[in-house]
Amino acid sequence: MVQSINTKVDLTIDATAFTGLTDYGKVMIGDKGFEFFNSRDVRKFIQIPWEEVDQVIVSVMLGGKWIPRYAIKTKRNGTYTFSSKKPKDVLRAIRVYVEPANMTRSISFFDVIKSAFQNMFRKKKK
Repeated sequence: MVQSINTKVDLTIDATAFTGLTDYGKVMIGDKGFEFFNSRDVRKFIQIPWEEVDQVIVSVMLGGKWIPRYAIKTKRNGTYTFSSKKPKDVLRAIRVYVEPANMTRSISFFDVIKSAFQNMFRKKKK
């Protein structure tokens, strides 16, 4: 079994990690970091200490009523994407340890399409 990095646990909830294939398990938020443990394979786990968290990116839809997924961008190891049963509770627990200035919304689908059209018709500099 994997040893947890947390000494005090604030929240444990069912979640999904999007790491190539989807992994189902539990997210644990505690005083030392963010952890994901796979429910089927104990060797598949993600442990992110709070010192490594650079930014939390939240996908918000329907004017803030629905949060389908959130991502944790680390300083060295890239971005990890998760979704959980109660994402607002998870983000509130993360906000205790990560500065709210480092928690941002991701751009929407329409913003991506808009920037693609703008880039398509923009003149290229030589």
